[in-house]
Amino acid sequence: MARRFIDISMHLENDVPSDPPGLSPKISYIDHQMSYPDLAQFFPGLKKEDLPDGEAWAVEDVHLNTHNGTHLDAPYHFASTMDGGQRALTIDEVDLNWCFQPGVKLDFQQLPDGYVVQPEDVEAELARIGHRLKPLEIVVVNTRAGTAYGSAEYTRAGCGMGYEATLYLLERGVRLTGTDAWSWDAPFAYTAKKFAETKDASLIWEGHKAGRDIGYCHLEKLHNLQSLPSHGFYVSCFPVKIKGASAGWTRAVAIFDDALQAGSP
Repeated sequence: MARRFIDISMHLENDVPSDPPGLSPKISYIDHQMSYPDLAQFFPGLKKEDLPDGEAWAVEDVHLNTHNGTHLDAPYHFASTMDGGQRALTIDEVDLNWCFQPGVKLDFQQLPDGYVVQPEDVEAELARIGHRLKPLEIVVVNTRAGTAYGSAEYTRAGCGMGYEATLYLLERGVRLTGTDAWSWDAPFAYTAKKFAETKDASLIWEGHKAGRDIGYCHLEKLHNLQSLPSHGFYVSCFPVKIKGASAGWTRAVAIFDDALQAGSP
């Protein structure tokens, strides 16, 4: 039976503005020639010409934040508590059953940058695609941010999910969500303007903070969501297991498989 994969992760790479200044990954590439001294220390008397084509190994030194690249946020990232006062789960404690489930895509590309999505927007989009949410489905949000990736505009692009819209999903049993934007919430530049006008701190990171009421995870910096249909696929997004961490990197993939659609994962 045919199985098809669509990569919905972005690269970890140098010199691409995928994060605010000072927060980007830094990757040093060590090629097969540069690494000869590292290999030779294990084998006294080894000469470079003894190696096939004079090559040792290729390896990379990477300096990363756990929120660089496509990653899965744990409830601990949002707050120290979840589910109304329980200790928030760190990324190594997240239920892996959440990380491999049927996917649903909400298309909000038409919404303006900085817009805060409300429950009625979610309801309207679900009605448009003819889908009723089921517990544990993974809901990914396609914003305009995906088209801005690779430019300085990326971290300011796209809409964000508001507190009530996030709770709308969580109250229906969703426990893992995702976005192609830098943040699940609206870009900070827009929220900062609203806060300056109102001094209302509840506007800050409001979608994330829904996790204090109902614990959940979300994917950030997804990519290629425009290649997905509204539903009819699975999402696999198992995080790297980092002890006590707020997030873990993931190679998020959409999987199309008739056998999967016929039963549970």
